Amino acid sequence: MEGTLNLVGAGLVVIGAGIGIGRIGGSAMDAIARQPEATGKIQTAMLIAAALIEGIGFAALFAVK
Repeated sequence: MEGTLNLVGAGLVVIGAGIGIGRIGGSAMDAIARQPEATGKIQTAMLIAAALIEGIGFAALFAVK
């Protein structure tokens, strides 16, 4: 039973990470549409945030044994 709960928890973390990365991408596109001159800074911040969120998702997957 404990293994099943671990898998459900890991699945929820991965779903949350996917939603978070999607929201970051959408918000970045909105920001770039409003201020095209800041594209480089926006993309850099978006990639860093997405990488951190994805790292949490990977950690959750590797934590389940």
